Amino acid sequence: MSAPFVLAVPSKGRLQENAEAFFARAGLKLTKAGGARDYRGTIAGLDNVEVAYLSASEIAAQLSRGLAHFGVTGEDLVRENIADAEKRVSLIDGLGFGYADVVVAVPQAWIDVRTMADLDDVATGFREQHHMRMRVATKFINLTRAFFSQHGISDYRIVESTGATEGAPAAGSAELIVDITTTGATLAANGLRVLDDGVMLRSQANLVASKDADWSPEARETARIILDHIAARARANKYREVRTRFRQCDAALLGEAHSRFGVEAPFGGPTSSGMLTLHCPPGQLYALASFLREHGAETVSVVSLDYVFDRENPLFAKLEAFLPQ
Repeated sequence: MSAPFVLAVPSKGRLQENAEAFFARAGLKLTKAGGARDYRGTIAGLDNVEVAYLSASEIAAQLSRGLAHFGVTGEDLVRENIADAEKRVSLIDGLGFGYADVVVAVPQAWIDVRTMADLDDVATGFREQHHMRMRVATKFINLTRAFFSQHGISDYRIVESTGATEGAPAAGSAELIVDITTTGATLAANGLRVLDDGVMLRSQANLVASKDADWSPEARETARIILDHIAARARANKYREVRTRFRQCDAALLGEAHSRFGVEAPFGGPTSSGMLTLHCPPGQLYALASFLREHGAETVSVVSLDYVFDRENPLFAKLEAFLPQ
C-alpha cells in the first residue's frame, strides 16, 4: 500500500474555517472521524488522502521537510521560514482569504521619515548620535534582512520579537518594527504608521506544494484530482451560463459577443434547432441578454455554474512543471 497523500491545513480559528469552506466549495469535503478535536482527517471520496491539522507556521515547516504534499498557509510564513523557497515549494494558487501585509512601521512622530531612503538617512544619523545601531523589532527576521538589503540599509540590528511587536517602540525596546497587518488599526493605536514604500509583502493563504514530498505516480494522480476540482470551481465562479435559441445567430454575431462582453461558446455555435449555450462574466449578463434579444432571441435564461471542467488544468500544469520529471 502506498504512503498517503498529505494535505496540511490550519488547525484552528478563521483560517481553518476558511480552508474547510474553500475545499467544500470545490467538492472536497474535509472530515474528522474523531470529532472536532481530532488532528487528522480525510477527504470524502479520496481514501488515500490524510488531512493533517497543524498551525500555519508548522505547515510551512512540514512543507520544507517534504512531510506534506500540499499545505494551506500564508505566503509570509513560506517566505520567512523556508530557505530558497522558490526552489523547494510552489505557490500553486492564492485562496482568497488570510490577507495580510508585512510592513515596515515607524513612530508617527518621525514626520520626516516617509520612505525607506529616509529611513536609511535616519539610521546613519542614529548611529552617529547614539553610538549604536537602530533597533528593528520583528518576528520576520529573514524577510526584514532581505528587504533592508534591497534598499541598501545596513545600520540597524534586529531585536527578535516574542510578544506584541507593535508595542516595542513605546516600551523602548526598539525604534521601529516590521510586522504583519490587515487594516493598520493596531499600528495606529500604538502610534505607528507604515512607510510609503514599506510594504514588504502582500500575503494571503496559498495552496503550496512541496518539491521534497514523495511524488509517486499515485500522489501525482491524487494531486491532479484535487487541482481539477479547485480549477473547475474557480472557472465556474468566473462565468454564468446563458442559454437561448434563435436561428439568426452566426459566427459574426458570436465574435461580436466575445469582443464586447467577454463571452465564450464552450460547446460551439448554435445547434440545428438554434439552441445556443454561452458562458458570460457576471458583470456582463444584462448587456449580453439585451444584445441577444436585439438580434432576434425571444428568451434568454441564466443559470449559475458549480463546476466547469476543462481538458487543460493550469494548476496541475504548474505543479508538473515544478516537480522533477
